[in-house]
Amino acid sequence: MRQTPRAIAAATVIAALAVVATACGGRSHRGASPTVGPSSSTAGTSNPGPASSITAAPPATSSAPASAALAAASASTSATPTAAARTTASSTHATATHSASSVSSASSAPAPPKPAPPAPPAPPPGGKASGSDVLAGTHCQIFPADNFWHADVRSLPVDPHSAQWLSAMGASSRRLHPDFGPSFGAQPVPYGIPVTVVPAGHPRVPVTFDYADESDRLSYPLGPDTQIEGGPTASGDRHAIVVTADTCELFETWNTNSPASGWTAGSGAHWSLSSDALRPNGWTSADAAGLPILPGLLRWDEVAAGHVDHAIRFTTNATDALHLWPARHDASSQRNASLPPMGARFRLKAGFAISGYSAQTQTVLRAMQTYGLVLADNGSPWFFQGTADDAWPASLISQLKAVPASAFEAVDTSGLEISAGSAAAR
Repeated sequence: MRQTPRAIAAATVIAALAVVATACGGRSHRGASPTVGPSSSTAGTSNPGPASSITAAPPATSSAPASAALAAASASTSATPTAAARTTASSTHATATHSASSVSSASSAPAPPKPAPPAPPAPPPGGKASGSDVLAGTHCQIFPADNFWHADVRSLPVDPHSAQWLSAMGASSRRLHPDFGPSFGAQPVPYGIPVTVVPAGHPRVPVTFDYADESDRLSYPLGPDTQIEGGPTASGDRHAIVVTADTCELFETWNTNSPASGWTAGSGAHWSLSSDALRPNGWTSADAAGLPILPGLLRWDEVAAGHVDHAIRFTTNATDALHLWPARHDASSQRNASLPPMGARFRLKAGFAISGYSAQTQTVLRAMQTYGLVLADNGSPWFFQGTADDAWPASLISQLKAVPASAFEAVDTSGLEISAGSAAAR
C-alpha cells in the first residue's frame, strides 16, 4: 500500500499564546491456453457505485496487520464524488484549520512574535502532469506527452493496406458506433467503461488470473468500491480500470469477478502513468492488443472542455495474426494481410466536413483527424469506446453514429517508433 504522509505541526507555546497549526500534506482475444495463477485469499464484492465516468473511491476497510491498521486510523482522509457532470473526484487531503486564543499583556511587555505560517502541503508522490491530458480528480497525466496515444498523425502517409483494411471492416456500408452513453434502463449503469480513482492507502489484494503467464502478478487496489463495466452482474468483458491518485499507477483487468474465494480475472496489467514503458512483446493485457485501455477512452469531461488530445480505441471483428508497434499482442488464428492488425491506426480524413456538427461533436471529430483511432480489441466493427457516464448527451451520441466509416483511412505509423520497447513517439 502507498499512503500519502500527512505533515502535522507540533504545538508551540509562546508566552500565553497557544497556536496549533495542522496542514495536510470476451471476447476471443486471448492467446494460449490459460494458466491459472496462485489462489487469492482475499474476498471482495464488486459494486458499480455511482454511474459516473471517473469515481473517487473512499478508503476501503483493510485486513492488513494491526500496525498498518493503526497507521491508517491516524489519518482522517476521505473522498467523496461530486460535480454536475460527475466526473471529478475529491481530494484525499483534509482542509487545514487554524485556531488561536486571544490574550492580554501588560503595556510594558513586548508583543509576542508572530508564529510562522504553515508550510504549503507537499505534492503527492508519483507522476506529474506533463501535458493537457490529466485524469479528472487527480494530478495524473495519462502517460507522457510524447506517448504514442498523444502523437499527431495528420501528416503521416496513408498505409499501403488502407483500402484492404477498410474493405475488411465493411467501411463502405458502416458508420461509427459510440460504445458508451446513457443505457436508458437497459442495464443498471451507463454504457461504457468506468474508471475508479482510489486514494492513498487503498488496500491491495491478490488476484487469480486465467492467463497468469501474461499478467502482472502483483496486488491490485480492488475492493467493494471497484466499478465493473456493465455493472456488478453484467456479462461481457467486465473490465475494471483503477488509478491510484497518489502514485499515478494504472491497473486494468478483464473478466473481473469477486467470488467469496477472492478476486479473479482473465488477465491483468499494470502501468506507471508517468512512463512510456511497454509490456513484454507477446503479452496481452485487459485488451487484446496488449495496450492500456484508459488512454484510448473518450471522456466526457474532456469533450465538455472542448479539447481531446489523444487517440481513441476501437474494435473490429476480424484481425490479422500480427500486431503493429506499440501493440504487444494479436488475437487471430489467420495470417491475412488484408485484415487489419492490432495496433493499426486510422485517421478521419482532413477533408471531412465537420462544420455541420455540434461543438461537442466537432471536438471529437477533430481528435479523430489529429490523433485517430487505434485498433485495440476484437468486437463489432467501428465500435469506439468511452467512459461510462450519465452526462453523455444523447444528441452527441446520435451525431457520432452518423459519421461514415468510409471517411477514414489507415496511416503508416512506422515513422513514429523510436524504440521497440517504448511507447515514446517522434
